[in-house]
Amino acid sequence: MAITTIHSPVAVADRKKMDIRSGDTVRVWQKIQEKGKTRLQAFEGLVIAVKHGKEAGSTFTVRKVSLGVGVEKIFPLYSPMIDSVETIKRAKVRRAKLYHIRDKAAKEIRRQMRNTRSAKDTAEESAEEETTETASE
Repeated sequence: MAITTIHSPVAVADRKKMDIRSGDTVRVWQKIQEKGKTRLQAFEGLVIAVKHGKEAGSTFTVRKVSLGVGVEKIFPLYSPMIDSVETIKRAKVRRAKLYHIRDKAAKEIRRQMRNTRSAKDTAEESAEEETTETASE
C-alpha cells in the first residue's frame, strides 16, 4: 500500500499565523474564474464572526454594506480561492460574535426612512399651503 501525500496550494503555516478577530476590518482578495481567466476581486468589510479557530474547517464571516444593502460572505480560512487577507483596522470589541451589527444597521436605515418620510410629508404640506393661498387671493 503506497502512502500518498496531498500538497495543498495554500500556505497552511501562513494562514495559521493570520490573526483574524471579530471587529477587524479586512480586505479579502478572492480569485474569480471568468471565461478561462482568473482575476482578483476584493471584498472589504467587518469581521462579525470567526468559527472553529485555526482548525481545518475554520471560517470567518465578513459583512459590508453595498448600495444600502448588507452583504455577508463566509470565507473558509484555508480556501485556495482566497489569495490574501489584509487587516485594515482593528477595533476593540466585547463580543466574539457581532451578529447584533445586523440589527443596528437595520435600525439606522429605519431611522433614515422615517426622516425622509417626514421630509416628504412636509413638502406635501407646503404644496397644500401654496394652493390654499392662491385660492384665497
